[in-house]
Amino acid sequence: PIPLSPVPLSPVPLSPVPVSPVPVATATGQQPPAIVANPAVTPTVPQTQLGDAVPSPPAERTIVGADVFLADPSIVVGRRVGLIANQASTVDGVALLDVLHADPRVDLRAVFAPEHGPRGSLPAGAVVPGGIDQATGVPVFSLYGDQRAPTSAMLADLDVLVYDLPDVGARFYTYISTMGLSMQAAAANQVAFVVLDRPNPAGDIIEGHVLQPQFSSFIGQYPIPATYGLTSGQLAQAIVGEGWLDGLDGLDLTVVDSPEAGSDVVPVPQSTWVGPSPSLATSAGARAYPGTVLFEATTMSVGRGTDRPFEWIGAPWVDGVALASELNNRSLPGVRFEPVTFTPRSTPAAPEPPWLGVEVSGVAIVVTSDRDFLPWATGLHMLHASLQLAGANAQTLIDRPDFLDLLTGTDQVRTQLEAGSSAADIIASYNDEVAAFTSIADRYRATDAG
Repeated sequence: PIPLSPVPLSPVPLSPVPVSPVPVATATGQQPPAIVANPAVTPTVPQTQLGDAVPSPPAERTIVGADVFLADPSIVVGRRVGLIANQASTVDGVALLDVLHADPRVDLRAVFAPEHGPRGSLPAGAVVPGGIDQATGVPVFSLYGDQRAPTSAMLADLDVLVYDLPDVGARFYTYISTMGLSMQAAAANQVAFVVLDRPNPAGDIIEGHVLQPQFSSFIGQYPIPATYGLTSGQLAQAIVGEGWLDGLDGLDLTVVDSPEAGSDVVPVPQSTWVGPSPSLATSAGARAYPGTVLFEATTMSVGRGTDRPFEWIGAPWVDGVALASELNNRSLPGVRFEPVTFTPRSTPAAPEPPWLGVEVSGVAIVVTSDRDFLPWATGLHMLHASLQLAGANAQTLIDRPDFLDLLTGTDQVRTQLEAGSSAADIIASYNDEVAAFTSIADRYRATDAG
């Protein structure tokens, strides 16, 4: 997610874009050779190279709030409905937009599109146009362009907004900003707000500095850590209960709970994964994203333009073998690193990725234990080690310092890195903030959101 300058919108029809799952290999191995990705061919990774990255899929799929809602949609029966959703808002593999449009019990009047659009076809930072969804004929209102929140005119024909955007549990993933701003608009226009909850893939893991007010942006709306350990429904209740946004005292908020939206990490098998955004095409990439996103503020590639975005990082000057060795020697929990070379190419998700057409060297991040893996701490170690081994390139590696501050929610991480602090010292510096926020989070985890 990248902050945008306002751009005038011209309504255009939107067509559905199919999402093709990318298989993830599972196997074992301690020190594999470098993985090489051909820019002209989808990479094929031998099974001896990518370790036990993905656990066995559960016997049954996860029951989410949308399932509960569809079993009894009485909360919206007789009311005019607007839906905030995208292609990952699915029920049994079918987009919720399509399900509600076909359901005679639901009077669906409009769909509101977050970053990437209602069908998830647009790359990060691209303006989402309004228009008509061609598959259903439902009007589409953009929440990622000139407007970041529904206007009174958009809500004039509605009684209730239903929110169902699968998330990744990271403060800077823009969907939770869309949720809060839409809650404000709903409250101001006497429109009810319903959150269809889903498990947080990162579970109850809380890491990072709490966002400082001077670093607020669309990729950081609330005083919460980088990973905040709440589901979207729990976060919505906290936004209201803690007064993190103005104007919510009169909001008619309902959370339709997911029976499995507890505090545990809920790994999603690749076979059933639908990426919430184009560059999170793999469940493994979504698990790594809250940490590897730090490299978006650098001159290094984060794997955009490959089939492993946010799982691979690299640059032409990086010695992937040395970086993997350094990181593995740190014995970080639940993860190991493998050397990799890849060549970013132009894709619909990344039309102009960093180092387009240039072979780069780096590391692949392989999660070996979902329960033990700490994405933010891992990302900090990866950034610290990259700076440590960058030689003359270290001076220019962080080329977007302001964006790094927005991601971290503070300038403290950047200044500590510049001062030569260790990754362990940086992590220790936010422990008190994590403890204080955990006390807040626990109140909403215990809330019966049914």
